[in-house]
Amino acid sequence: MYADPPFNTGTPKRSRAGAFNDRFDCTAAYVAWLRERLEATLPALAPAANILLHIDWRTSHRVRVLLDDVLGESCFVNHLVWKYGLGGSSPRRFARKHDDILFYTLDPRRYWFEPPRVPATSNRMKGLDKKATDVIDIPAINNMAAERLGYPTQKPLALMELLVGACCPPGGLVFDPCCGSGTTLEAALRLGRRAAGSDISPAAVRLTLKRLQRVPGP
Repeated sequence: MYADPPFNTGTPKRSRAGAFNDRFDCTAAYVAWLRERLEATLPALAPAANILLHIDWRTSHRVRVLLDDVLGESCFVNHLVWKYGLGGSSPRRFARKHDDILFYTLDPRRYWFEPPRVPATSNRMKGLDKKATDVIDIPAINNMAAERLGYPTQKPLALMELLVGACCPPGGLVFDPCCGSGTTLEAALRLGRRAAGSDISPAAVRLTLKRLQRVPGP
């Protein structure tokens, strides 16, 4: 399961492609909202399922404590950092240029993982690849990118392909309960995985269905 839930930014997200509430009374209210949905979803997952929650600096510290509580500290695998270049800067703080992806599993003894390979950057390994680290350097989608569909929180297909390929076995099922524009589901289908998703926004569901109809078959 991969989920990119609201980040508790304090601002509702709206576009022609979909909308959702991103305002909670406080961080505790957000964590309670997320806990309720996690506890309702976990029983539907496979016994050794992997769980990736995509969040940011506003709540990552509290969500990790939540996952330790709900799943158990032994189920923690990685705290991934998605590093990107877009975003504003401020004269009063370091520029915020990353999101957090918390990687947990339901069974730390037998979860599936295939280390992804990325291009090496050193001169010694020029032209070769290496195992990816817990810092994922993939550009965010700019406003002129061909893959942009107009959804306010759309993530790059390259990012989702890396995560799906690493954390779901071939033929396995990828579930995204906040599927938005459908990037996770497209990545799953392109990599030979099965895909299931849901979203609170009817517009997002329509966008996802239209998008998946264009994905090439195996």
